[in-house]
Amino acid sequence: MKWIIMATAVLSSAVTMMAVGNMKLENQRVKISELVYEPGVARERYIRPTDQVIVFLDDCKYERTDSATHAKEIRERKSGDVIWHNKGEDAPVLRNLGSKTYSTLVIELK
Repeated sequence: MKWIIMATAVLSSAVTMMAVGNMKLENQRVKISELVYEPGVARERYIRPTDQVIVFLDDCKYERTDSATHAKEIRERKSGDVIWHNKGEDAPVLRNLGSKTYSTLVIELK
């Protein structure tokens, strides 16, 4: 039983790392992470802990599932597109619909 719990924790951590990504910079004022979205893999829902600027590093197509209504919407972004999100906003489930990975920079303002 302990082995199953440990394996589940490790697998969960690996999936979370895909969503969390690679830390690029952190100081008292900003945290910058690169997130890589694998084809078909969902980024889990969370509440944004800070104001965020998101910079798309690649062209992409993804499905956004609204947390309240469960309505699905397909969005496309181009490399270089920039969007803003406020602290406390719902960050819904996103699923990469493309056949390749895409990356974003998430700039969290402290």
